[in-house]
Amino acid sequence: MRSRRKTPAFFVEFYPEILEYIHDGVFFRKGKIMIKKSTEDVIAVDSLLDEQTREILKNPVELIVDEWGSYLGKHSERLRVSKKGQVVQEVPFYDLKQVLITNGGVSLSSDVVEECTRLGIAISFLDYSGRNYAGIFSSQLTGTVKTRREQLLAYTDQRGLLLGRAFAAGKVRNQAYTLRYMNKNRAEKWPELFAQVRQATIDLEVISDQIARLDGPNIDAVRGHLLALEGQAGRLYWEQFKNLLLVDTPWTGREGQGATDLINSLLNYGYGVLYSRVEQSLILAGLDPFAGFVHTDRPGKPSLVFDLVEEFRQPVVDRVVIALLNLKIDLTQDDAGRLTPETRKLLARKLLDRLNEGRERYAKKQQTLQYILYSQARHIATFVRGDLGKDYQPFLCGW
Repeated sequence: MRSRRKTPAFFVEFYPEILEYIHDGVFFRKGKIMIKKSTEDVIAVDSLLDEQTREILKNPVELIVDEWGSYLGKHSERLRVSKKGQVVQEVPFYDLKQVLITNGGVSLSSDVVEECTRLGIAISFLDYSGRNYAGIFSSQLTGTVKTRREQLLAYTDQRGLLLGRAFAAGKVRNQAYTLRYMNKNRAEKWPELFAQVRQATIDLEVISDQIARLDGPNIDAVRGHLLALEGQAGRLYWEQFKNLLLVDTPWTGREGQGATDLINSLLNYGYGVLYSRVEQSLILAGLDPFAGFVHTDRPGKPSLVFDLVEEFRQPVVDRVVIALLNLKIDLTQDDAGRLTPETRKLLARKLLDRLNEGRERYAKKQQTLQYILYSQARHIATFVRGDLGKDYQPFLCGW
């Protein structure tokens, strides 16, 4: 019988100026140190999650392969990483949830691919900027045909409208809550900034409510208005995000792929890591990641991944980036403005820790963000099939 892993104890330095951050699985909040239990200890029996998904959620180990020239092979029941004939690392397949390959020059055997797909372990490929350019999943993890048929049909009726509104309204609401989280305890030291940010959160909540009230026969009828409101919210959010950072790093504002400044590079790479996990959750739920609602169709564009990721950008990526920057962690770039391999690996590990160990209130219980992500994907599937019994509700983070 397999023994259960125990959560280890950690000894860490406490920074009282920071309201909340994560360090090696330990959360600091309001001057208190709280050791989080393992993911396995908090997974509830949920009829929406099949057995394979539950097993993936119970095993919180992700393997990050970031060295050029690495080779991934199967050795007995373990995935072995070697370089120049020397074993670098071995991980039991049973313990793996995902393999992240974040550098070029990495090769792997067909035995590894077969074993990973058999066990539902995703193999994701990211470039230096965080672009998730490829993934390997089992061809058997496609759910029922009915789910995909209803997903495609939902685009033309009010189901697509309800999903699109929920994704966008949830994103804007989480932007407001993240600013509130960053703005805690600022009233006494920076009263003007505190008031300015507080007003921005109120404005964001108003925009979220406006998005939630958009009406029409389908998502196409309201997309223009929805995107305009989402853009307005984005400008408010990033302006105050910049004002609340406790760093001297110059930053002109939010830029997408191709940005070379440190903060945007961290955000872009973080979103890439999150995309890979969102895609895995959608495929496990039996959904087509390329058939979205808010984001328009384009060859090679995983529109539904971009839709669902909106609910999780702020609670997963933005908060980790804020913590790393405000803690003055050594984050470096090369001469071309790209994150160094050490920084990419550190960021990826902290994001995966946040997913596996970060807790939020969900369905009246404290659940890990990873559990919530998989559950939200399942809720999309049951909603389009008409099995959910209610409208799809976005995930809203605490603050």
